[in-house]
Amino acid sequence: MGATSLLVLIAVLAWMGQIILGGWQIRSFNRAFDALCRQGAVGVGRSAGRFKARVVLALAFDGEHRVCDGFILRGITVFARPRRLTALIGLSKEQLIPYALFPKDPALQTALSLAIKPKL
Repeated sequence: MGATSLLVLIAVLAWMGQIILGGWQIRSFNRAFDALCRQGAVGVGRSAGRFKARVVLALAFDGEHRVCDGFILRGITVFARPRRLTALIGLSKEQLIPYALFPKDPALQTALSLAIKPKL
């Protein structure tokens, strides 16, 4: 096998691995999101970023507009998994002030502000 064929084979295997691991990540996210949707109204926010870790934050709100559950997905690779966000549970929507809760994390501030933004 020539060097070119070997490089093509490696590229194809890497691409297939990316597809498989990406599907695994999406399935993990969907399971966590479905669990949130069963608990109440859900707000989702995402920070922007091309070459830095993106943050996806999802919160479930009960009938009194209090956070009853939530998770955060942070990372730049397909190995990032949703982690339960317990620090916000019990807070009302009015208490969710992004810059006060996450003063040193602009990505989390952006994601939280989008998650609590009123839907039109």
